[in-house]
Amino acid sequence: MNSPLSRTPLRLAVVGAGPVGLALALDAAQRLPEADISLFDARSPQRDVSADPRTLALSLGSVQWLQRLGAWPAEGVQPILEVNVSQQPPSAPPVFSALFGEPEVRIAAHDEAVPMLGAVLSYGRIVTTLQQAWFAAEAAQPQRLHTRFGTPVGAVKPVAGGVEIDAGIAEAFDLAVIAEGGVFADQARKAIRRDYGQAAWVGTVELAPGAPRGVAYERFTRHGPAALLPLPDGRASLVWCVESDDDPVAALADAQRLAVLNTIFPAALTPLRSITPLKRFELGLNAERTLTEGRTVRIGNAAQTLHPVAGQGLNLGLRDAAELVNLLRRGGDLDAALRSLEWQRGPDRWVLIATTDFLARSFTWVLPGAGAARGLGLAALQALPALKSALARQMMFGRR
Repeated sequence: MNSPLSRTPLRLAVVGAGPVGLALALDAAQRLPEADISLFDARSPQRDVSADPRTLALSLGSVQWLQRLGAWPAEGVQPILEVNVSQQPPSAPPVFSALFGEPEVRIAAHDEAVPMLGAVLSYGRIVTTLQQAWFAAEAAQPQRLHTRFGTPVGAVKPVAGGVEIDAGIAEAFDLAVIAEGGVFADQARKAIRRDYGQAAWVGTVELAPGAPRGVAYERFTRHGPAALLPLPDGRASLVWCVESDDDPVAALADAQRLAVLNTIFPAALTPLRSITPLKRFELGLNAERTLTEGRTVRIGNAAQTLHPVAGQGLNLGLRDAAELVNLLRRGGDLDAALRSLEWQRGPDRWVLIATTDFLARSFTWVLPGAGAARGLGLAALQALPALKSALARQMMFGRR
């Protein structure tokens, strides 16, 4: 049964109050003034998440959307002014390196005429800011906005004309958006799943006093990519990807890990001065073939969990959320809106899934010259400004 949104107020359930779920619920609250919106999450409303140190990298498009929502933090944010991608030597034929140096790609905000390429901030800061904005909206309109924290959702099942949410009691909604994701190792198997046999070691490092500020570095190594995302106060967030079965990091002490990192990253960043204890996460691809199934939509990690090599998983989920609200705002038939979501978000979603999958698997290929081919590819990209600018625009705003 179809629901004409222009005639009947939409009953919307958002399951999961992480960054994607909160942003979607807040945007829907602002742009769907007649909708009745319930936000579910298993965590208690009294739980303080502000100290959660996990680091998130947001693209410029994501930053701009959160600013429009009035949910962008006033402090604790580090703009990304430049992205530097290179490969640990040897990364090209010796003659090439002798003539032109080690290949790298540098994408700068000023070259793209934007104030920043994106920004880095903690999970706790963004969730706290979004949550405060949602609570303020709920306080102003309690008759249609409802917080259901401390209420785990046990089941979501289709019913005539919508879905039924079982969270202690069964309630009917026109549409359910699932935004609970989790990490790869803990997720149920989705339609497309690939274990890369890689793990990510995550923590923070202190940069050398003269190291460039506001620069995000990604370094390709023979074990996998390693990235440093700039943080305030001269620190950087580390994501260090290596092989799971032959893990070169696990047995090292912190001082040894720091010494190895100083051999990986470019000289402009070193010596790194200190490192926090690192946490390890298994890496893989786990994705649904479609975002929608009946009146249920999955976004963020609930729809696809990606390798962090491109650093775009969260931004993809935020773009999906923003487009869903855009389509709902137009009114009309709900099922037609959901079909449009699938078509409109498909190209951006599948290009990013395919790109990260290709890059992640390329580090497992034992092929002569694979490293040199990657290095020459970086050099070619740096030498083609139009292509580099197109890549920058896709990083900032997704595929349009």
